[in-house]
Amino acid sequence: MADGGRPRSPQGQEYIPNKGLIHEEEIEQLVLCKPKLMPLKSVTLEKLEKMQKEAENKLKDQCNNNSTVVDS
Repeated sequence: MADGGRPRSPQGQEYIPNKGLIHEEEIEQLVLCKPKLMPLKSVTLEKLEKMQKEAENKLKDQCNNNSTVVDS
């Protein structure tokens, strides 16, 4: 033992005891995904929706006015 009294052992050799319990512990960890961002309505889209609703309301009003004129 020329290396200071320590026994030589090949690296990577596994040591399994003859006595006692062998315990293996598996820890579950959460896997986090990237957050999915939902697009918000843009100002332009809100304006277009408002214009569309106004156009639909005008069309309904015109249809209601035409039907009352015909009924008279």
